[in-house]
Amino acid sequence: MKDIAAAERPEFQEEIIDLRHYWRVLMQQKWNIAGLSVVVTLLTALVVFSMTPVYQATNTVLIENQEAKVLSIEDVYGLNTSNKEYFLTQFEILKSRDLAERVIRRLNLDIHPLFDPRQQEQGFDWRALIPFDTDLEPPTEQELFDVVVDKFNEGLSIAPVRNTQLVKIHYESTDPKLAAEIANTLAEVYIESHLEAKLNVTRKAADWLGDRLGDLRATLQASEDRLQAYREEQQLVDVQGVQTLDAEELAQLTQRYVDARRARSEAETIYRQVQDYGTNPTAEQLMGLSSVLRHPLVQKLKEAQAAASLKVAELSKRYGPKHPKMIAANSEVTQSLEELRRQVMRVGEGIAADYRLARQTEETLEQQLADTKRRVQGVNRKEFKLIELEREVQTNRHLYDMFLKRSKETDEAGGLQAAHARVIDPAVSPRKPVKPKKALIVLLAMVASGMLGVMLAFLKDALNNTVRTPDDVEEKLHAPMLGFLPFIKENRSEAAFEGFLSDNHNNFAEAIRTIRTGLMLSNLDTPHKITVITSSVPNEGKSTVSLNLAEAVGQMEKVLLIDADMRRPTLAKTIGLSRTAPGLSNLVAGTADFKDCVHKLGDTTVDVMTSGMVPSNPLELLASKRFGLVLSKLSERYDRIIIDSAPTHAVSDALVLSTYADALVYVVKSDDTAASLAAKGIKRLRDVGAPITGVVLNKVDLNKAKDYGAEYSGYYFNYGYSAE
Repeated sequence: MKDIAAAERPEFQEEIIDLRHYWRVLMQQKWNIAGLSVVVTLLTALVVFSMTPVYQATNTVLIENQEAKVLSIEDVYGLNTSNKEYFLTQFEILKSRDLAERVIRRLNLDIHPLFDPRQQEQGFDWRALIPFDTDLEPPTEQELFDVVVDKFNEGLSIAPVRNTQLVKIHYESTDPKLAAEIANTLAEVYIESHLEAKLNVTRKAADWLGDRLGDLRATLQASEDRLQAYREEQQLVDVQGVQTLDAEELAQLTQRYVDARRARSEAETIYRQVQDYGTNPTAEQLMGLSSVLRHPLVQKLKEAQAAASLKVAELSKRYGPKHPKMIAANSEVTQSLEELRRQVMRVGEGIAADYRLARQTEETLEQQLADTKRRVQGVNRKEFKLIELEREVQTNRHLYDMFLKRSKETDEAGGLQAAHARVIDPAVSPRKPVKPKKALIVLLAMVASGMLGVMLAFLKDALNNTVRTPDDVEEKLHAPMLGFLPFIKENRSEAAFEGFLSDNHNNFAEAIRTIRTGLMLSNLDTPHKITVITSSVPNEGKSTVSLNLAEAVGQMEKVLLIDADMRRPTLAKTIGLSRTAPGLSNLVAGTADFKDCVHKLGDTTVDVMTSGMVPSNPLELLASKRFGLVLSKLSERYDRIIIDSAPTHAVSDALVLSTYADALVYVVKSDDTAASLAAKGIKRLRDVGAPITGVVLNKVDLNKAKDYGAEYSGYYFNYGYSAE
């Protein structure tokens, strides 16, 4: 098999977070991370310990939720302290510029060295660098005072205590005594300013109430005059009394009229009953009427008649009919009966008269009731106007009395103001500074710098698109791994490194043998006759790989090493020949014999053919038929031919040589060559059908490889030969 195809990348590849990769990155960059953290921590410590300590003094103030007012004058002040907005307002007042200016003037902070900009060192002013801006006016007194105010506010902080009415006034300064003095003075000025504000409001309210009282007094007097004029005009000296009399008279007349109608109805009913007996009813007929029987005189006579009859009945038990007592008793019964009949007839005759009287009384009362109603309606019309005038007088009098009361309360309250806040815990001079918190800052700097180092390590790893490990060869280049060569420290020169023969038991030699084994095992049935070795760009070590691989294979087979990199040949210098010595170009051109172009490589059996004279166009030489013929003849003489080709991205020589090759080895410099560049070179070779056998990862730093976590990183340290 001439070509071992790279594994195809799956169309969809599940992204897996490789925690071991991140750990390897950290292990690789651990000293850089630690160094960055140590440097930043030391610098931070130097800065922090050179900073001036700042002290904080705290004054605790209690702000009353409901002001302890001596008098009820809430309407005058217009304050509602029952909501939380009141406290938020007080917190902002504590931070106001007015209070700051009062404290500054009271403590003369405008001339204090910590606040006065004229007594402080001037910082860098970029305007001084401008040559034409020389007319810089000195700051005015107001501008200097504004600077002092700003400096004052920088050290002030207000912190309310949650779920309480307490507020803490913090002030920070490099002078602990001054910090305590400012905090206490601010609390005093705050309480005094509130009392002054209340007093000013009280005075303004008193002045306004005094002016308003005069207007209200005139309005009240005018309304009272209009009321009195209307009473005199309508002759209503005591309208309320008259109205009451008319109302009572109307009620009495209404009741009398109702009684009269009822009496007339009853009289009419009795009269109709009497009429039913005819024009001359008898006493017995009238005795059948209940109304007649209810007459008091009739009832009295009927009782007398009954008593007489009872007396006769009792005497008849003892005396006979002729007895004088019986005769007298019977006469009394007869007389009482006659008197009863006469009275019943008189009552019957009076029924008609009573009926007529009842009708007349009803009509008279009905007329009186109508007259009274008309008179009451007239009084009501006057009453509406009167009530309107009285209501106006009452309203004006009430408003005047209210303002008079408020005016007197305000005058009295002017000298009885209660403070809305009081100091609970005055500030004292602090003994320990609050900042800088040196230990905390240094610790945070160490942690932050460590985290920054980790982030930079991950960023460097993410931006590093080079090929570093065998896994990168398979994942990024999609090509088989043939082997890798450890990094050997040497003086930089254009000559290839001969590490295989210099120490046959070192790591480098063992790595060359591994590559040799992989190359030979890649096709056992038909061994590779011609092997081309190339790379992406110069200085990746392809000539070193070619030379040492030829030496390793030469221990087993007859090998010819050809330097086909005619633009930058290195083999001539490596084996100590002149660059003008006969070589490949001379043999192809026919200007030299084969024996003149082939040279022995030291004490080995390997033959070397240098590039020879550099032609004007090496590509045409390599693409010529004569080159193919020469290569065919050489294949008959040697078991294996190894060709050192030019880089793929520099020229197209490698693409031409790959058409003659049975195997192609691609050299990639570890942790240097971009993966995209190497992958592009391999793709170009595959596009022309090059038989890519594998990739050799050159100059692998085994110490870094252990940090990368490469599976083969410790092979040469733990097995075989150990490095000295």
